Amino acid sequence: MTILMDEAALNTFLKERFPQADGFVVREVTQDGCVVEMPTRDGHLRPGGTVSGPTMFALADVAVYLAILARIGPVELAVTTNASIDFMRKPIAGKPLVATARLLKLGRVLAVGDVLIQSEGASGPVARATATYSIPPTR
Repeated sequence: MTILMDEAALNTFLKERFPQADGFVVREVTQDGCVVEMPTRDGHLRPGGTVSGPTMFALADVAVYLAILARIGPVELAVTTNASIDFMRKPIAGKPLVATARLLKLGRVLAVGDVLIQSEGASGPVARATATYSIPPTR
């Protein structure tokens, strides 16, 4: 697959078009996906001191979105049509989460990806997710 947006381009895109995604950083773009880091802050924690499910879900969703954009360019209106996540281990509070997204299918109108989320310093993934995106038709 051809890479149309590298790490710098994806990070700039996030800052300019999605300021609410503050903190997400694309570490690496690979032939089949990307690696995205997200720091965890107090606002990401739920009672008991663990990172909340919605925080991990947001990271997984953003990681697949960025993996798609790396291949198709800055198509803002590519949207999630389906997603699921399995929470497997408790992340370490205060440590960054790192998502490795891999595209399984990149078609003309649909893309499917999977994501493994690691908690920096922990062994084994803390979550696994899959997401399907709808890609708008080109005009």
